[in-house]
Amino acid sequence: MSGADLSGGAHLLDANLKGANLEGANLEGANLSGANLEGANLYGAYLSKADLTEAELSGANLIGARLSWANLSRAYLSGARLSWADLSGAYLSGARLSWAFLSKANLSGANLEGANLSRAFLPKANLSGAYLSKANLTWATLSGANLKGADLTWAFLTRAELSGVNLSGAFLTRVKLSGAHLKGADLEGAKLCGADLYGANLTDANLTRANLTRANLTRANLEAAKLSGAHLKGADLEEANLYGADLKGANLVGPLLLAVKLSGANLSGADLSGANLEVANLFGANLSGANLEGANLCGADLSGANPEGANLCGADLSGANLEGADLTWANLEGATMPEGWDQ
Repeated sequence: MSGADLSGGAHLLDANLKGANLEGANLEGANLSGANLEGANLYGAYLSKADLTEAELSGANLIGARLSWANLSRAYLSGARLSWADLSGAYLSGARLSWAFLSKANLSGANLEGANLSRAFLPKANLSGAYLSKANLTWATLSGANLKGADLTWAFLTRAELSGVNLSGAFLTRVKLSGAHLKGADLEGAKLCGADLYGANLTDANLTRANLTRANLTRANLEAAKLSGAHLKGADLEEANLYGADLKGANLVGPLLLAVKLSGANLSGADLSGANLEVANLFGANLSGANLEGANLCGADLSGANPEGANLCGADLSGANLEGADLTWANLEGATMPEGWDQ
């Protein structure tokens, strides 16, 4: 059936095409709902607008196939080869895609709500504007993929490989990203409210103006990350590594920053009012113009830091290391200073 023309809405409902050779076949608009295409060769096949609801496509060869606007809801695609396939606008809600190969596939605008993509291989895939709410992408590989503006609300991306991925403007509310690898990822303007990023690697990531309100960043690695203008109100950054990070103008009101590493970080103009920075490492940090009113800095290391013009009104600095920190122009009204401190 290689190269066959079955376009025009051919009815192949529940057909048994297991292992069939349909390379380059034209199946546009065909009804293949419930069909068995396990291990079938559909290389370069034309399946635009086809109905493949609950079809069995495990292990099928769909490399370069055209599946734009096809209905693949609840289809079985485990281990299927879909590299370079066009799935733009396709409906894949509840589809099983674990271990599927989707390298450089086009999934822009596709609906993958609740789909299982665990351990799927999607490097450099185009998922811009895709709907992935509640999708399972645990251990999936998405390095270099384009997820700009995608909706990943409540999605599972635990231990996923996301280095260099474009998630700018993406919706990641309540997403599970614990242990995920996001080195160099672009998350500018992303919505990460309540996201779980425990132990995630965000080295060199761009989180400029990202919304991380109430996000869990415990033990996350944010070394040299760009967080200028980011919203981190109520976030948990306990034991997080923010060495050399840019937090200029960031909102850090009320987050948990216990034992956080902020040495060499740029916190100029940041709002840290009421923040818990107990035993935090702020060695050499730029705190010029920062608002630290009522902050807890007990036992914090501020040696060599630049707090010029910072507001430390009512802050608790008992036991803090202020060696080399010039507090001449800082507001220390009502602040609790280290024992024996004398500037």
